[in-house]
Amino acid sequence: MQTILSSRPATSGFAKLPIPARAGVGLKAKHVSDILKSDADVGFFEVHAENYMGAGGPPHAQLTAIRERYPVSVHGVGMSIGGENQIDPDHLARFAAVVERYEPGLVSEHLAWSTHDDVFYNDLLPLPYTDETLARIVEHVDQVQEAISRQILIENPSTYVVFEQSTWSEVDFMAEIAERSGCGLLFDVNNVYVSATNHGTSPREYIEAYPLHLVGEIHLAGHAQDADDTGAPLLIDSHDREVCDDVWALYDLVLARTRALPSLVEWDNNVPDWPMLAAEAARADAALAACEASGRRVA
Repeated sequence: MQTILSSRPATSGFAKLPIPARAGVGLKAKHVSDILKSDADVGFFEVHAENYMGAGGPPHAQLTAIRERYPVSVHGVGMSIGGENQIDPDHLARFAAVVERYEPGLVSEHLAWSTHDDVFYNDLLPLPYTDETLARIVEHVDQVQEAISRQILIENPSTYVVFEQSTWSEVDFMAEIAERSGCGLLFDVNNVYVSATNHGTSPREYIEAYPLHLVGEIHLAGHAQDADDTGAPLLIDSHDREVCDDVWALYDLVLARTRALPSLVEWDNNVPDWPMLAAEAARADAALAACEASGRRVA
């Protein structure tokens, strides 16, 4: 079967295609040919908006070919929702253009900051959970939602430090952002596990306290194991390997308290060949099928 990559104008006219309650994967250029040749059985593909902010070229040709066959979600990694500065208007305009061009079923961003003045950092940096930070984030979320004329989902972070200035718990902070802005939440199970291990807290208690009824998508990923200066475990949200058994167990715990939700397997570094990534998605699909069969509903 010959793989044909087509192209469309910036405003493509794609029909709206919702994200199913199935497993998806992050789209990587090295996998596109395998995906199209095999008609890969996955629920959806996620793309990072920043990779498609140019006007054309191979990235857009590949994504267009995928979007013609599969639902797509758009995930931002550079909006700096939590930054002290205003949202960069040029970045926001390019982000909105990607959303308009591909008509994704879901749009999401991180609870983090990555810019200061005109400096862009190659990381998603944590925030103190204060009233001042909350007001700023809600303003920024409103700005993004207004620009794209739709709701976004905000993702819980993986953290390595906590701030003495914080006056909110992370769980309550996330719920309040959603309450004030009308956004939804993206629940990253691996981030919960990483943060809980790093801070010596319980990931199960975090899940039990979280406003899961506001969650529209779940993320799963692998992490790297390290140690801090005292020898205590330190996990890094590296997205460079398969999902560990402990995170799969927490995923089952989340699904036991929700309904089946779109669930993305993230693998952004040391990306494997397509069959290995597809197998991770198949494992998530099996858990989702079991959830559907049980008739679970959001508490």
